Amino acid sequence: MFGGIDPSLLIASLMMASVPILLAALGELVVEKAGVLNLGVEGMMIMGAICGFITAVETGSPMLGFLGGAVGGAALSLLFAVLTQVMQANQVASGLALTLFGIGFSSLLGQSYVGIKPPHLGAVPFGPLADIPFFGKVLFGHDLFVYLSIAAVAAIWAFLKYARGGLILRAVGESHDAAHALGYKVVRIRVLAIAFGGAMAGLGGAYLSLIRVPQWVDGITAGAGWIALAIVVFASWRPWRALLGAWLFGGITVLQLNLQAAQAGIPVEYLSMSPYVITILVLVLMSSGRGKTALNAPACLGQNFHAAR
Repeated sequence: MFGGIDPSLLIASLMMASVPILLAALGELVVEKAGVLNLGVEGMMIMGAICGFITAVETGSPMLGFLGGAVGGAALSLLFAVLTQVMQANQVASGLALTLFGIGFSSLLGQSYVGIKPPHLGAVPFGPLADIPFFGKVLFGHDLFVYLSIAAVAAIWAFLKYARGGLILRAVGESHDAAHALGYKVVRIRVLAIAFGGAMAGLGGAYLSLIRVPQWVDGITAGAGWIALAIVVFASWRPWRALLGAWLFGGITVLQLNLQAAQAGIPVEYLSMSPYVITILVLVLMSSGRGKTALNAPACLGQNFHAAR
């Protein structure tokens, strides 16, 4: 114990707290690798949260709830895909509109679900491994999605680095005209990437409403989608760095809650805003190195593509 805070519980809690933003950040990373800037992550997360919550409550199955969350996030992302890839709308404006729409629509859908508890998922049964001092709580006391989120980091890293599909996706993000000249379907690839990003954001939102909180309240994401967007930049569009960024933000979030509970003598308002302040400071430090982070950004990020050009 350090100042009334159990280190093993703190580490285990930060791993759990990082899951929603890690899933959303990984999805957005793939989207941006394809050259699309989707600022609607917050809206897709909150739609995933309410769709997942409704599905889990109505079916009694948390796993179906996560599936519903992924479908909800993907459905909203396809609206963004139609606007930007088919109708050639501005990506920044469309993403912001998507967030506003998602927040409003989720509030409407969730009016009759306030105060209801969703079905419990539970931890993965590791048996006696969970009783190992310190490591049992840190490594073997989590729900399935903590482990799946880490596995997703490895899978996306391997896909982008070694798989043919990942190389094509990166080629589209670096030069959509060159990729089109080689015969690749740029719009189709980007739409698939956008749908994947929406599904991942939806999973992150569903994790919030089904496990992290677990209940439905308006604005349940509380800016998590914006933090996920910041983590993609902080990670320089690299999956393993995104994991570190999510753990950093999750650790700060959990630490400030523990300090509040331990009555650390620091005003609650300062503790509550600390995760966002730290995230801004990290982004400032990352961007101050003569554009090193910007140099790793996909060259066609945010640029619309039209085959007739």
